[in-house]
Amino acid sequence: MKSLTIACALALGLGLSSVTLAAPTMPAMQAAPQAAAAPAAPKLHAALRSLWHGHIVHTRAYAMAVKAGNTAAATKAADDVVVNARQIANAVAGFYGADAGKGMLKLLAGHWAGVKALTDAEHAGDKAASDKAMQDLSTNAGEIAKFLHGANPANWPEATVQGLLLEHVADHKAQIGEIMGGDSAAEAKTWVMMQEHMNTIADALAGGIAAQFPTKVQ
Repeated sequence: MKSLTIACALALGLGLSSVTLAAPTMPAMQAAPQAAAAPAAPKLHAALRSLWHGHIVHTRAYAMAVKAGNTAAATKAADDVVVNARQIANAVAGFYGADAGKGMLKLLAGHWAGVKALTDAEHAGDKAASDKAMQDLSTNAGEIAKFLHGANPANWPEATVQGLLLEHVADHKAQIGEIMGGDSAAEAKTWVMMQEHMNTIADALAGGIAAQFPTKVQ
């Protein structure tokens, strides 16, 4: 765990020479930038994009393994999701402290539990279980939004963050359904949109951190 924390700290530029960064404008919370404007903290943006992309790569791998009936691959993908969640939580801890990191990990665990339950339910054709998983994921999205807003109220409006996360949940639902239904063409399109939306979320979080800690990031 310690090595993960150190790795995340290095990736995010913690402990490097201080620079003054311009705070991002609030529209960055709402949509991916259309212009090719450089982010205030490019290393931070790149690191968070990598971490959040890892989440969808591993959850997708889990769904595909479940669809294929490959238990070993499904177990590996599930383990990878947990490792990635710990990395994201450690990144949060690097700025907001150990307790915040633990809180984030608990919330991410809830998100993964919902995604896993949704995947398994869709594979089994269990609509009731699928609906329950979506309800849990929606509740969890609200909890994460409240948590992040509490950490950075000036830059992470709760309703906006919740909206981004609910869209992410909808992406999971669409992708899992397409994988289980064998619709590879539709899933390929969803996958492109899902990656773009991960960039939107990662950039919103990076922009908020850069605005709150302008001398700690690069």
